[in-house]
Amino acid sequence: MNLRNFFAELKRRNVYKVAVAYAVVAWLLIQVATQVFPFFELPNWAVQVVVLAMVIGFPIAVVCSWAFEMTPHGIKLERDIDRRVTRKTGRKLTALITVVAALAVGVTTFRFLHSERANPERQPAAAAEINSKSIAVLPFENLSEEKANAYFADGIQDEILTRLSKIADLKVISRTSTQRYKSAPENLPEIARQLGVAHILEGSVQKQGDAVHVTVQLIKAATDSHVWADSFDRKLTDIFSVESEVAKAIADQLQAHLTGREKEVIAAKPTDNPEAYDAYLRGLAYTVKTQNTPANYLGAQKYFREAVRLDPNFALAWALLSYVDARGYHTTNLQPTAALREEARQAFENALALDLKLGEAWVAKGYYHYGCVNDFETAVRCYEEGRKFLPNSSLIPQSLAFVARDRGQWERAESYFNEAERLDPRNVSLLTRHAQFYIAMRRFPEALHKLDQILEIVPNDIDALVEKAAIAQAQGDLPRAATLLAQVQPAAGDPTAWEQLTYEAILERRPAEIIPRLKELLARPDADVGYLNGELRFWLGWAQEVAGDHTAAQATWREARAELEGFL
Repeated sequence: MNLRNFFAELKRRNVYKVAVAYAVVAWLLIQVATQVFPFFELPNWAVQVVVLAMVIGFPIAVVCSWAFEMTPHGIKLERDIDRRVTRKTGRKLTALITVVAALAVGVTTFRFLHSERANPERQPAAAAEINSKSIAVLPFENLSEEKANAYFADGIQDEILTRLSKIADLKVISRTSTQRYKSAPENLPEIARQLGVAHILEGSVQKQGDAVHVTVQLIKAATDSHVWADSFDRKLTDIFSVESEVAKAIADQLQAHLTGREKEVIAAKPTDNPEAYDAYLRGLAYTVKTQNTPANYLGAQKYFREAVRLDPNFALAWALLSYVDARGYHTTNLQPTAALREEARQAFENALALDLKLGEAWVAKGYYHYGCVNDFETAVRCYEEGRKFLPNSSLIPQSLAFVARDRGQWERAESYFNEAERLDPRNVSLLTRHAQFYIAMRRFPEALHKLDQILEIVPNDIDALVEKAAIAQAQGDLPRAATLLAQVQPAAGDPTAWEQLTYEAILERRPAEIIPRLKELLARPDADVGYLNGELRFWLGWAQEVAGDHTAAQATWREARAELEGFL
């Protein structure tokens, strides 16, 4: 058989049409699998199995189409049937290809549109319109003679922001994105652009004894014009009325619709005890600090404990005490004891017993189940319950992203990260976690984009430079990694940077240079970094092993193991 006859025979036996039909059906099945499998929480490898099965089945289908033919009486050998049957089969295959191709196009279009909605970052920036009911609350200026009262000004700002964030009809940017700006900045339109909002709220607080003077002004960012302003003079015992009045006035100015529940929340007094509220604000000030250190966790824990001691009915203080305990337990910034875990559990139960609709209490319960007992399913339920009462919380989608990531639900985790960043676009910690997620997925371009965002916010941020160096190392670009790490001057309490410097020395086969520096560092370990000292000691052992000192490496690894086991 010559080549022309061979191709003619392929056509006559419908081999071409079978191949096309198989490819179209396979594509449809893969699209359905990638869309449906995550809904049933099936692992990623299940989709890979479907793809592999389709690939393996293709040559089998082609061979079978050459040797066999579908007839009204079943499958028969091609040589045993009338050629008119072959032509009928060909027409049926053409119809099948048309129908399945239409379905495949429909499913693909649905996935594309769904992906665009779920990941608005991928849409052109020009297409994104700023919500007219969006607002960012900048840090309030402390005008008190005692600069130690800065915590009070920060607390008033945070409480106004919190009340606004519970209004579902508003878009309210989270505190972690606004706290880097100073009070009353000059470039309001640029700040609004960076935060993606239409309005900015500025304010100042002056506290003298038990008298408080608060001034606030709402500004339309596009024109830098005042929309509304007011000032309030109150006693400490009546400070909550200021927070409520400001939140209500802003909601009115932005024409936000308030539900009955939201009106109650805005007007609610969290405590009738001024001393308990002062302790709560002092604890809140520690949670605002950017460094996640044991000292900050201990400070927050101390004042939240004091707040609930002074007022056992202070539900919000119970909720934040639980969250600090659970997060401190999970991150080991607090000693992860059974007693600490129990205090976290009891605290959120107290909060929910006092107020079952307190969103912060549901978040605390969710983090307890995620970080203390690894009950991811309950954690998700709690976070979703909290979302009902905290519609503008960036912490909830961020927490859901961590759960989805740990469960291997990659697309869902990415969607949650994007949702969190819409409400908290300049949260460096959130951007770092998102970048690390992309690095773990080996999606380096997206990771580098996030890291560049961080460096725009905080130039020369050590963590961002270290992560960029890690990407360069993973790509085999050691000179690029070395250039990035040359900009890093890590402190003794920054073991992550030291680990990356050590890895670079190992990859460049010059471990002898880093070993003395690591020994000096570990001779005076920083207690604040906890288990990371043990990790750094592991890296020292690796450097010693590569340097050829096997005995020293074994001894160092034994020390590292003993140190790390103390945190299990």
